[in-house]
Amino acid sequence: MIRFYALLTVAVFFCLGIPLAFGNDDRPNIVFIFADDQCFETIHQLGNSEIQTPHLDALARRGTTFSHAFNMGSWSGAVCVASRTMLNTGRFVWNANAVHSKSEQERQEGRWWSEYMKRAGYRTYMTGKWHCKASAEKAFDVARDIRPGMPKAAAAGYNRPAADGTDPWSPSDPKFGGFWEGGTHWSEVVANHAQDFIQDAAANESPFFMYLAFNAPHDPRQSPAEYVARYPSDSILIPDNFQPLYPYASEIGCGTKLRDERIAAFPRTPKAIQVHRQEYYAIITHMDEMIGRILKALQASGKAENTWIFFTADHGLAVGQHGLLGKQNMYDHSVRVPFIVAGPGVASAKKITEPIYLQDVMPTTLELAGIKQPKHVEFNSLLPLLNGGSSPYDSIYGCYLSKQRSIRTDRYKLMAYPDAKVLRLYDLQQDPTEKRDLAQQARMKPVVADMFSRLIALQGKMNDDLDLSDLAPQ
Repeated sequence: MIRFYALLTVAVFFCLGIPLAFGNDDRPNIVFIFADDQCFETIHQLGNSEIQTPHLDALARRGTTFSHAFNMGSWSGAVCVASRTMLNTGRFVWNANAVHSKSEQERQEGRWWSEYMKRAGYRTYMTGKWHCKASAEKAFDVARDIRPGMPKAAAAGYNRPAADGTDPWSPSDPKFGGFWEGGTHWSEVVANHAQDFIQDAAANESPFFMYLAFNAPHDPRQSPAEYVARYPSDSILIPDNFQPLYPYASEIGCGTKLRDERIAAFPRTPKAIQVHRQEYYAIITHMDEMIGRILKALQASGKAENTWIFFTADHGLAVGQHGLLGKQNMYDHSVRVPFIVAGPGVASAKKITEPIYLQDVMPTTLELAGIKQPKHVEFNSLLPLLNGGSSPYDSIYGCYLSKQRSIRTDRYKLMAYPDAKVLRLYDLQQDPTEKRDLAQQARMKPVVADMFSRLIALQGKMNDDLDLSDLAPQ
């Protein structure tokens, strides 16, 4: 059984609002490692034989993997903003949007994740991508090199490669800036700061909470040449759900005006997708090397035995699947992420298939720290699932602007496109890469009606007021 660290003293002092100063505090340290744009199927140990991720592989073997972790979606094209606001406030998507819209002063009730940890006596560290409408410097005790949503992208990084094979871009040339801006690759900066933080924490008796947020593998997908060379583009597999164009791209907000979709030219070609996936894999492998450095530093610190490590990403990315490049869609490649947990008492090399949201990591760490879950936090601790329990979610909700809604069960996914007046249905057990839309098949009409009814009910729970009545099955 996993050890529960909810200490009575912590709870009493926390409820009274009394600052805590711990001497021999045996609560666990928390290291949260966060990737940006990393699809669930980009870790070798978890089933992708093409990619090289030795350090994440080792973490997965050491700990437990949640194979069905999801992001709810977004109220804006910057899906990462919504994902991170949900993560740090603990609120479901539309309630998080309401908080996002307020000034920092107005958000005093229901503070950020890190501030609860800080108030409970944790020393809090942060580096990398923040992308929340609040000051990271105020939310953490130590915050270094706080990055924007993405590195600056050069014009040469769009609509490439050309149909004739020419390409003005190089992912390894510092002249294009991006991840190379400042002289050191941003992933390396995260690892450098993390090592400094860990060295500092090793000499401090207080438990620590580290929020290490890579911008990788977000575009511009840049990494040193040696990493790109590991993935010859001609050998990269084309996804089996590849399409040159997605039939409803404009209606769902993923057309030619969306920045993420303009990275490759329209229509998509197999060669272009091979090049983009080559660079995607390379920057992930480079990030994996940096994660290895962080884990090695933690081991050397003497703190590893009492430290929980969580690895996940803010959402996935299509990179050529379904004719899409970005994450602004309801397919698994864009809403499903890797999620690995390692720590004292966590089972090794175990896979849990129960559905979760990636933001469940927030209340999980609160429970580990002995912090009573605030009333506004809507996500759920994963400790019961790690002990063999069932998911609190019987279905998974998805949204994008007013243009897409979805509901996912263990068998089916229903997508609703209001502007296109289209419903799409996929049998996830028979068709895991979501290639065959079954919504118009007569035999599936009862399933469509049932899933649509469930979606309407789920909208109510999510405080989602989008009217889908025009799509109601007849």
